Amino acid sequence: MKIKTPLSNEDAKKLKLSEMVYITGYIYTLRDAGHKKLVEMIEKGEKMPFDFEGNIMYYAGPCPNKPNEVIGSIGPTTSIRMDKYSPTLIKEGLKFMIGKGYRNDEVNETIDNCDGIYFVAIGGAAAKMSKCVKSVEIIAFEELGTEALRKLYVEDLPVVVATNCSGETIY
Repeated sequence: MKIKTPLSNEDAKKLKLSEMVYITGYIYTLRDAGHKKLVEMIEKGEKMPFDFEGNIMYYAGPCPNKPNEVIGSIGPTTSIRMDKYSPTLIKEGLKFMIGKGYRNDEVNETIDNCDGIYFVAIGGAAAKMSKCVKSVEIIAFEELGTEALRKLYVEDLPVVVATNCSGETIY
């Protein structure tokens, strides 16, 4: 199935467990150091660097790009590293995520309660996935280097539905 971002709640509810999905549109990349910064910003009542509503967070820290490439290899990061921050971010509206591996019970429950989706990206296909990225822009946390918050425009980024809106998970 092909989907476009921002992802609507209605579109998310149509996605089936273990279904292959191809995402086109803007997504955001961030890893654990950036997640910690977002949670700290929420705790201080600060404005988020992007609107969470309908947007997808890809747990990735891309490699530097080579000449004539938009971005370097961009494979998924192990998602459980974000699990201590994810419930807070999901409750703030960031309910669509892409990563690698299982999530803890609290995150799965929070995804279920917020009608979220957790997608998994194909590990080992980072170079192939970089070909789906058409533009990249650092929008926050530049000091984190590869872990900076990036806004990517992707075309047909392949992912699989690992946890659906009903809280069912492939793990």
